[in-house]
Amino acid sequence: MLSCAIWERNRLIVGEETNMVDLKSNPYFLTDEDCKWVEETIAGMTDEEKVGQLFFQLTQSQDEEYLKELMEKYHLGGCRYNAAPGKTIQEQNRILQKYAKIPVIIACNTEAGGDGACADGTAIASGVKIGATGNEQYAYALGKMANEEAAAIGCNMAFAPVCDIAYNWENTEVITRAFGNDPERVAKMSAAYLNGAHTIPGFVCAAKHFPGNGQDFRDAHLANNVNYFDVEEWDATYGLVYRTLFENGLEAVMGGHIMLPKYARAINPELTDEEMMPATLSPEIMTGLLRGRLGFNGMVVTDASHMVAMTDRMKRSEMLPRAINAGCDMFLFFNDPEEDFSTMLKAYQEGTISEERMTEALTRILGLKAHMGLHKKAKEALVAGPEALEKILGNEKYKETAKAISKDSITLVKYKDKEVLPVTPKRYRRIMIVHIKGTGGPMAELMKMAGVKGENAAELLKEKLCSKGFDAFIYESPLDRIKKQAAEGKKPDLNVYFAGKNAISDFVKDMDLVITLCDVSSGRPVFGMSKGGGEIPWYVYEVPVVVVGCGQPTMLADIPQARTYINTYDSKSHTFDALVEKLMEGPEAFAGIDPIDSYCGLFDAHL
Repeated sequence: MLSCAIWERNRLIVGEETNMVDLKSNPYFLTDEDCKWVEETIAGMTDEEKVGQLFFQLTQSQDEEYLKELMEKYHLGGCRYNAAPGKTIQEQNRILQKYAKIPVIIACNTEAGGDGACADGTAIASGVKIGATGNEQYAYALGKMANEEAAAIGCNMAFAPVCDIAYNWENTEVITRAFGNDPERVAKMSAAYLNGAHTIPGFVCAAKHFPGNGQDFRDAHLANNVNYFDVEEWDATYGLVYRTLFENGLEAVMGGHIMLPKYARAINPELTDEEMMPATLSPEIMTGLLRGRLGFNGMVVTDASHMVAMTDRMKRSEMLPRAINAGCDMFLFFNDPEEDFSTMLKAYQEGTISEERMTEALTRILGLKAHMGLHKKAKEALVAGPEALEKILGNEKYKETAKAISKDSITLVKYKDKEVLPVTPKRYRRIMIVHIKGTGGPMAELMKMAGVKGENAAELLKEKLCSKGFDAFIYESPLDRIKKQAAEGKKPDLNVYFAGKNAISDFVKDMDLVITLCDVSSGRPVFGMSKGGGEIPWYVYEVPVVVVGCGQPTMLADIPQARTYINTYDSKSHTFDALVEKLMEGPEAFAGIDPIDSYCGLFDAHL
């Protein structure tokens, strides 16, 4: 009965009134009729139906029998898409609603565009890219346009906005997803996104990741994650962001697997180190802070339950009911459907999850569904018709907005060699592009094995430059040459690497300018094994060099010697169009403002 004891501890920590749900106030605003539907629906539910409403599941197939089982056997409260074309996802969502006794919440990850809802949705811009424009209207447009595409295929909730604050340049989990490192900017941009999403009738948002990512260098998917702020610091930063969102009608919060030890101890001074939990398992944070001190009345869903920052604290059989008793209303993703469902059902039927706590969670879940108007629609009307795909998906206006954001966001972070720009064919006809990549991670390896090839950023930039009259070519490193020899069945000549050094004059004679293109989506850049080669721009005083970060905006940490450093934030075609245009115009053409500290707090990066 450990989790039940945690629920009882909630009362002692913050008071019984914290657990009350007011369906007539923000964010629900329900009528008496709506409230009656919520109450009567809960009263008529079986134990299995109640437990099913606590779960969000990631769909793994569009097969109708599989989807039917999810809804009829597990009675799911919510589902999240699995990437596929819009037409496929729309049909999947139609099937989910068809077999749902209670209409289901269908979520998507539209934090950067409609491509977070379906494969052919529009990629608009990441949070950090929009932050670089300083323009809240772009955040509003993102919230509106991305979720118009989502709604067109039957989604009704965004797991967005990302309202974390990018304090630590080594935090790869949110460095490109957050709107920046300034709490006021993050608050305004997040609220603008929310207001854009609210232009869509019945569409709601779950902001993430409470109580706030961005300080720890570790990724919660792989290890623990800690927010180190004390009460005063948190209230003035992350607290500011969440209070702003609540005032703007935020319906739901995604709890992050993030510890907030100083605040947890301020609420419960008796907490020991061993009792310190990530927010999703912490009554001090999910109930004491979120419900009690912040007064949040909406629904709470956990972040994905497979993340190590949650799973490393206890057995899964203890973790499921603990998350609910800590104050989360919905649990994100089964591990094994049968096992997890049975675990939660047993916890409820044996009293580990009390009747009172179950009713509170269900009231918030169904109250949200009533706020969305799902209970008033016929099943056939819960998902738009095929005509919505043609009208909305890939709308040209969305694409034009993405292009405008690129033009306004590209940032000239560092400019020490004042004479380098503009870059024109007359000044620098022969340009060498050095393509620097990151580790890519397991997903990149999986895509490679599956034969899925993404667009080559260096080839794309080369194409853009050549179209403007430059003679651009891509550098081949000694390691690349060795790999090519091995692929051709030849014995690799290791001397290519070990004897790679040559005269400086020989190295620079074939180029007028070098663009070091850092195409690193996660982690740190990888420079290969070259000695005296060109991957690392050791030659910044020998030939003009422009370093461009087209992924993570933190490349100055590994290339502090860069004299000219630019962040484009991604490598989309229209982004490189804007980059080349600005390079040719000169330094005054760069309108972006650094939304983080791209110098990464390193004094030598300023040199």
